[in-house]
Amino acid sequence: MLRLAPSGARACSAAAARVTLSSLHGHWSPIRAAGYAFGRTLLTEARSKGPLHPPLLEQTVGENFNSIVEEHGDRIAIISRHQRSRLTYEELDRASNALARGLANVGVSKGDRVAVSLGNNVEYVTVTYALFKLGAILVPLNPAFNAAQVLSALNHLSASHLLIGAETNLPRKEPRSNIPLLRHLVPNLEGSHLESEIVPSLHSVTIVNNSDSRIDTRALRSVTAYEDVVEDGGEGRPLANQGLRPNEVINIQFTSGTTSMPKAACLAHLSILNNGKSIGDRMQLTPADVVCCPPPLFHCFGSVLGLMATATHGSAIVFPSEAFNPVDALHSVRDYSCTALYGVPTMFVAELELLATGAVPSDSGFERLRTGIAAGSSVPAELMRKLHRTLNLTELTICYGMTETSPVSAMTTTDDPIEKRIDTVGRLLPHVEAKVVDPHNSTKVLKVGEKGELAVSGYLCMRGYWGDEQKTAEVLKADDEGKVWMHTGDEAEMDNEGYVKITGRIKDLIIKGGENIHPLEIENCLFAHDAVAQVSVVGLPDERYGEVPGAFIITHEGLSIPADEVKDWVRTKLSHHLVPKYVFYVADYPKTASGKIQKFKLKELGLRLLQEGKNSP
Repeated sequence: MLRLAPSGARACSAAAARVTLSSLHGHWSPIRAAGYAFGRTLLTEARSKGPLHPPLLEQTVGENFNSIVEEHGDRIAIISRHQRSRLTYEELDRASNALARGLANVGVSKGDRVAVSLGNNVEYVTVTYALFKLGAILVPLNPAFNAAQVLSALNHLSASHLLIGAETNLPRKEPRSNIPLLRHLVPNLEGSHLESEIVPSLHSVTIVNNSDSRIDTRALRSVTAYEDVVEDGGEGRPLANQGLRPNEVINIQFTSGTTSMPKAACLAHLSILNNGKSIGDRMQLTPADVVCCPPPLFHCFGSVLGLMATATHGSAIVFPSEAFNPVDALHSVRDYSCTALYGVPTMFVAELELLATGAVPSDSGFERLRTGIAAGSSVPAELMRKLHRTLNLTELTICYGMTETSPVSAMTTTDDPIEKRIDTVGRLLPHVEAKVVDPHNSTKVLKVGEKGELAVSGYLCMRGYWGDEQKTAEVLKADDEGKVWMHTGDEAEMDNEGYVKITGRIKDLIIKGGENIHPLEIENCLFAHDAVAQVSVVGLPDERYGEVPGAFIITHEGLSIPADEVKDWVRTKLSHHLVPKYVFYVADYPKTASGKIQKFKLKELGLRLLQEGKNSP
C-alpha cells in the first residue's frame, strides 16, 4: 500500500495523497505517554514506538548513494557469482549514470513507470540506480510472470518502458525464452519501430541478453540492446539536477502476498532508503561485511533488505544466481567469505538439507558467517536453532514487514536474548509506531499479551495502491487524531517490553468448534520431528467442528512418518484439539515470488484431495 505521488504517479489514491509527511513520521512530544515504550518504561497496552534516533535521512536514494560513493568508492559494491562480475561503488556509480543518460535518450523521464523483468544480476542493480537518479519509477516484475500477467501489469500502470532479459531463469527449471512473451506484446519485433496495440503506453523495450548465446536478438530491430543504451549514455558523467524530492514515489511493488490478487504499492525515496538504513544498522553492517543475498531483487527482500541495507553501509552484496539455487548460495558463502546470509525459511531449509546429506560439505567455509536475515514468513524455533548450530548464524536477525511498509517494521537485534529471537520478530525500527487492535473494532487498542490485528504507522507506510482508492482505504485508516495506520491483516501480540510476536494471518486462523487454533503452533511442533523437513497447516471444512487442522508435510529425503505418528507427536506435545485431522504428503508448496507459502492454494488442494478421497484421516 502506498500514497503520495510525483507527477508521474497521479493515479495513486487521492485520499492517501492527502496524508502529510508529519503524520507519517509520527513526531512525538518528549512527555512519556502511558502505554508507550520509552527507554525502560514497560508497556501497559499493546502500543509502542521505535527509537527517535538516528534521525531520518531526508534524502533521495541518489543523494545518499553519492555520499557512499565519495566515502567508499573503491570498495566492492556488487559481486555476481554467476556472471563472474564485480563492481566497486565508483564503477556502479559511473555505470548507472551512463545507463540513466542512455535511458533518457530513449525517452525515459521523471515519473515514468519503467517495468523491469530481470533476475539477480549486475544489470538489475545498475537499472535501479539509473532510474532512481532520473526520478523514473522502478516497477519490478517477477520474471516468472507469463504474457498475460506482464500485459496486465503494464496496462495497470500505463508503463512506458520495459527492460527484460532474453531469458528467464527459475529455480529447478530450464531457462525460458522471453521472445514469445515479447512477441505477444509487440507482434512485429523485426519492425523498424516499436508498436503495441495491446499496450498503447509502451514506448520502448530494452533487452538484456542473458542467454549465454542461446538466443540471437540482433534481428529484433524494434527493441534496443541494453549495451547499446549504456554506450549511448557516454562515459558516466553525473546527471544534471533532476529536481527530485525525498517524498516522491520512486518504486511500485506488486504485492506477492498470500492472496490471489496482487496490488501495486507505491513507495517513496524516503521510505525505502530509511528502511534499508535501519535494517543495516540493526544488523550492525559495516563496509567490511559481505552479504549473500539469494532472495530476488524484484521483491522488497532483495531490493530493500538486500540492496538498500548494504549500500547505505558501504557493504558488498553477493548474488549467487539469477534465481534461487541452494547449492550456488552455499558456494557463494564460501567463495567470497560472506559474513551474512539472507533467506526465507524455505530457502534455509533447502540449504540445511544439502549440508545434512553431504551434498555440500559442511566441515569448513562458513566460519565467517555471523549474521543475516530470516524473513518472509514465520520462522520455526527449531529452524533457528539449526541455523545457529550448522551455519554459525549466531547473530541471525528476524524481520517482520510487508510490501506496503517498505517493508520492515519490526526486527530483532544481533544481541537480543535467544528466546526473543526465536519467539518474536523483535521491536520496532526507529521512527515506526505500532499497535495491536481488536480486529472487529480498530479503535480499541488491546492489552499487552492479547492477540489482535497489528497496525503500523510512520514514514515507511506506502502512499497507496496505484489506481485503487477502495483497496487503499480498506487498509490505510486514520485514527481520531488523524494519524494514518496501515492495517496489516496479521494477528499479533506485544509484550510489555515492546517485542512483537506474529501469530499468523487473521484469515489463516482455524476456528474449531468456536476455539481459535494458530497454525504456527502446530507447525513448530511438527517441524521438531526428525523426519519432517517442512510443514504447513491450514484449516479445512468439517461438518461437526466447522473447521479442523490439515497438515501438509514434506519429509526429509529417505525418511517417512505415518499419519498416526504425526498425530501422536502433536497429541503428546500439545493439547488434543490441536491434532491435525488430516495429514497430506507433498513434494513442494505453492509459493509466492518471495518464497511465502500460499495457504489459500493449499486449502484449495486440500479440498480437492478430500473430494477425491486422498487423505490420511
